[in-house]
Amino acid sequence: MKYLYVAAAPDVSAEDHRMVSDCLAGEFGLPVRRMSIPAVDFSYDAARGQYRSTAILESLLRLWPRDAEKLLAVTERDLFVPVLTFVFGQAQLGGRAAVVSLARLRQEFYGLPPSREVLVARAAKEALHEAGHLFGLVHCEDRSCAMSLSTNVRQIDSKQPALCAPCRARLAGIASQELRVRE
Repeated sequence: MKYLYVAAAPDVSAEDHRMVSDCLAGEFGLPVRRMSIPAVDFSYDAARGQYRSTAILESLLRLWPRDAEKLLAVTERDLFVPVLTFVFGQAQLGGRAAVVSLARLRQEFYGLPPSREVLVARAAKEALHEAGHLFGLVHCEDRSCAMSLSTNVRQIDSKQPALCAPCRARLAGIASQELRVRE
């Protein structure tokens, strides 16, 4: 049996690790397992004061569990890719590994009082978004779909924590195509 792994770096609380795992359970037709990964400090870029998400993705492939189908890691570190100021997360489209950062999903990042409710909602949407990319889904034009592009938290807040009907249908089509390939 294959699993969707949700991995947490040491900077992620057990409660947040469980929260992200729970929001993905059952969404992609795979059982979810949790695991821990080493700190992602190796990906720190001093000039930017952020962590390079592509380096984290590469490291996840070296930590690959034998029974994993996909692996989504969670960190508190603020992520970037060279062409963007920041990213909430990054995934290999149709690939094996993704990473989500909780840093900019927290109200505190913007100088506001903490809100567990806001963090849970945002993290669920971003985890679903990045996992969707792993399963081959691209950005959706429906702004309420979890697969729509978000470049700021207001856009995340306006999404639903679910895939729209066309994205669900695409996901089902991708899954049945993969099944035919394996047979």
